[in-house]
Amino acid sequence: MSEGSEGRAGDQPVLGVETAGSATVVRLAGELDLYNVDQVRSAIADAIEAGPSRVVIDLAEVEFMDSTALGVLIEARAALAEGALRLAAPQLEIVRALKVSGLDRHLPVHDSVADALDA
Repeated sequence: MSEGSEGRAGDQPVLGVETAGSATVVRLAGELDLYNVDQVRSAIADAIEAGPSRVVIDLAEVEFMDSTALGVLIEARAALAEGALRLAAPQLEIVRALKVSGLDRHLPVHDSVADALDA
C-alpha cells in the first residue's frame, strides 16, 4: 500500500513572500508540520535576512500547525527586534494552538494582514 502523505507532497506551505512598504509579508497555507517546516523556516529566514522593519506571517490559509512549526515562529521572533514579528488572520484551530502553547502572549496576533501592517 502506498503512503498516505504522497498526496501532500505537492502542497506548498509557502504561498508567497511580498514586500509591503518597509515590511515583508510571508503567506503560508495548509498543514505546517515536520514534513514541510524546512520550507517555512527558509521563507521566513529569507524574509528576515532582507532586513524589513516588520515581518507579518499571514496565517489565513493555514489549517494546522504542529510544534515544529510553532518552533519556527519562536526562532523568527528571536531573530527580530521586539514586536517586529506579527501574526495575521489565524483560523480558530491556529488561535487555539497559539493559546495552548502560550505564544499568543509573546507574538502580536492581528485579525488581518492590513491590521498587522498598520499596528
